[in-house]
Amino acid sequence: MTVERRLRILSFGNEAKRMNTAVKVAFATSDLKQVDQHFGAAESFAIYAIGPEQANLIEVVQFGQLDMDGNEDKLAAKIDALHGCIAIYCQAIGASAVNQLRPKGIQPVKVSAGTPLTQAICGLQTEMREGPSAWLARAIESRHPGHAQRFDAMEAEGWSE
Repeated sequence: MTVERRLRILSFGNEAKRMNTAVKVAFATSDLKQVDQHFGAAESFAIYAIGPEQANLIEVVQFGQLDMDGNEDKLAAKIDALHGCIAIYCQAIGASAVNQLRPKGIQPVKVSAGTPLTQAICGLQTEMREGPSAWLARAIESRHPGHAQRFDAMEAEGWSE
């Protein structure tokens, strides 16, 4: 199975600078409004750049309709489509997919069927602002190495409150 269609949204200017520290997160969706798909049978992924204060749709990848038949060949294209993402929100996911995603640094996040994308995004942004969970902190650090050490650098320069 291959990607059927891919739409990338390009942005320029100040918006791109603000989103420079954002992380990429995918959502398994059929309508681009809610998480309503099983990872293996997902018709499409909506991929967002998400920061603590802003979220932008940056890509939509369509696969077409698939059955959950246990055919693991279909997973390769889906996993490849998630390149650069830290997480995939989905209704359900099989153990084989989880085992293939984790070594690539992609955290599967299971949510209730019909969870609105806006609700999932807001929850992630709240977590980013108030203190990320262990997996999110690791993901942010791996995507933006040195970001956590900025306070050490400030202290070394003699900065204080």
